[in-house]
Amino acid sequence: MSQRLAHTALVVRDYDEAIAFYVDVLGFELVSDTFQPEQDKRWVVVRPKGEGSASLLLARASSETQQSFVGNQAGGRVFLFLQTDDFWRDYKLYISRGVEFTRDPKVMDYGTVAVFKDLYGTLWDLIEFAE
Repeated sequence: MSQRLAHTALVVRDYDEAIAFYVDVLGFELVSDTFQPEQDKRWVVVRPKGEGSASLLLARASSETQQSFVGNQAGGRVFLFLQTDDFWRDYKLYISRGVEFTRDPKVMDYGTVAVFKDLYGTLWDLIEFAE
């Protein structure tokens, strides 16, 4: 049997502001942005540039309940982990683009890591794993 995760849904407030953050600030690529008229929504997929195949489905909140989870999908814990091949390059780039880091960089036995917030407050690890 061969399986893999295709997408991780990330509930967002607005498609266009989410695309702007992930593409323009974090440097992800826009894989798909297709209107689905039967559901009055869009199929928006972004992913980090590089060899990995993991992607995010940016899912606009369509109810008050869903809206309440925007920015807090993991109950205040780090939700997503962005692996990089050059921690300090990306850390400095994100700082210059206004990304807010909530935990300073640490060099640990498993790698170099810092925690940042996306535009809604969802927590991410920026991590370069040790070899």
